[in-house]
Amino acid sequence: MSVYKDNNRPTNDGKVWFFKTQYEDLDGIHKTKKSGRFSTKKEAEEAEFNFKLKLHEHENQNDMTFGKMFQLFIDFKKKRVRANTLYGYINKRPYLEPLFNIKLKDFNYAQFERWHDYIDSTHLATRTKNDIYKLLKTVLNYATTWYEFSFTKVYPKMTNFNNPNEMPKEQLCFTYEEFKQFLSVENDIRWICIFEILYYCGLRRGEIRGLQWKDIDFEKRTLSVSKQITDRNGSIKNTEFSLPKTQSSIRTLKMPQKLTEDLKTAKKEAKKLIGFNNDFFVAGNLLPICSNTLTQHKNNNCALAGVKQIRLHDFRHSCASLLINKGANIQVVAKYLGHTKIEETLKTYAHLFLSSLDEIVDVIDKLEDDKTDD
Repeated sequence: MSVYKDNNRPTNDGKVWFFKTQYEDLDGIHKTKKSGRFSTKKEAEEAEFNFKLKLHEHENQNDMTFGKMFQLFIDFKKKRVRANTLYGYINKRPYLEPLFNIKLKDFNYAQFERWHDYIDSTHLATRTKNDIYKLLKTVLNYATTWYEFSFTKVYPKMTNFNNPNEMPKEQLCFTYEEFKQFLSVENDIRWICIFEILYYCGLRRGEIRGLQWKDIDFEKRTLSVSKQITDRNGSIKNTEFSLPKTQSSIRTLKMPQKLTEDLKTAKKEAKKLIGFNNDFFVAGNLLPICSNTLTQHKNNNCALAGVKQIRLHDFRHSCASLLINKGANIQVVAKYLGHTKIEETLKTYAHLFLSSLDEIVDVIDKLEDDKTDD
């Protein structure tokens, strides 16, 4: 973070925001730039970006490396994309580092092919490899748009990753009976509520971590999803709120009676904590629960209960499976899960709807059999 607020020394017109950043001048000397004051944080961020942009306009493009361009790209995206998206870029950085010392003007297909072979040799899933490839193209497009680099000799030859022999990852779910068995080994009401919310409401990991007691309406029996928790650099010490994955992910869900009663009990326990208020986290206390803690506790319960190991995200799939198998239509399932388009729900859970269609055909067959008997 290079933008700061100094309430102790405002200007006469009340400006308190400024930026402070390190840079290297044309002679290779490291310097520090501290700006004047701005009225808003956004103005200070914009000024910092413009400063860096002008700085690199004077940099000899013959010396511009992919590594420098990647950092410029990250700086540009900081205030233009969601926090989760930004940290997704940063987390993929290690896979692009083999390109970092290459000068952009020299980037050619042979260098791309070496990088492609390196990524292909990893044990990453094909989908993940293509996410990294997509980021590479995004950075190159940024270099083209803002710094007028040209990669026309490379682009037509670049290809994504494809493994026709890769088996699709099985989508695991808990049946209702398996879920009850999973919960049978849990005695802590807080954890019971966490897993019930995941299973019955289909929240994403970041969404349940961002859930606060003020988001629960016991009178209306509703749970509101309006934010998620993002860990910067994977650290619980650097958490921040961000908007959910999509606009459709902002939703209000009706809670089952069992979950409502369990949450009431959990809140009574939470109120015993010093300083408790409705800003406390349902999965946590003053701070949200650590992401790794969620995974570890789930793994332990699966082992103790003797049920198959599923991912935290598979509780979301289990929720969809439960809704579909109990006759919920596609529009209800899409809205409940916070999907933007019904097509997204159909694509993910088409196999479940197919089994429901089999049941419908069985009903029709039975009607025909009954007619024949008459």
